[in-house]
This record gives sequence, structure tokens and C-alpha cells, in this order.
Amino acid sequence: MSLYRSLMTVEDWKEVYEASKTKPLLVFKHSTRCSVSAEAHEAWSKWLNDSQELPVENVLVRVVEERPVSNAIEESTGVKHASPQAILIADGEVKWHTSHWNITYASLEEHLREHCTK
Repeated sequence: MSLYRSLMTVEDWKEVYEASKTKPLLVFKHSTRCSVSAEAHEAWSKWLNDSQELPVENVLVRVVEERPVSNAIEESTGVKHASPQAILIADGEVKWHTSHWNITYASLEEHLREHCTK
């Protein structure tokens, strides 16, 4: 079983965004061409492995390859695009987001546990 779902189409995004009204959603936007994004992806991957018990849907968007999906996320959430970027959506609303070097194991742990264990 995969720890996350890759969003390939805008329809995939619409589906998980709608589901975020009942189950928290963590979106990880990743640039496959960026070393900062590679470091953030590594932190996210480690966090995913250690946090499987949390009731959160994890999704990955490769921003270069799936640009329309990335654009749709910005439009739906109002969160200006960055990559790497982490966006937590719960009850259909953005609860937390960060980007670049702020995506660390510790920041994910702090914010996801806060919003996903209540």
C-alpha cells in the first residue's frame, strides 16, 4: 500500500479537495528539478513512514509534470504557488502551509499532529 497518492489530473485534485471536508489532506508540491525540493521530499518521505497512523490523506503533485494540477490547487486554495510546498487542508479549508526550507520533519510533525489528532 502506498503512503501517498500522486495527483495526475485536475479531476484527481477536485476529488481529494472535496474529500478534505471529512478527512484532512496534506498536499506536497514537488519540483523534480530542484535540490531544495529534493531535501523537502526526503523529509516528507521520512515523516510519512513514521506517521502512518494519522488520519490524513497524503498527495504528491510534481509541479513541472502536472502544472495544470498545481495551478488548480493555487486557484482552489488561494495559496500562492511555491515549490517545494506543503499545504494542510482540513474541513475544506487551508489550516497551514509552508514552503522551501521550512518543510522539515519537525514542522510536519508539529502541524500535522496538531490538526489531525483532534
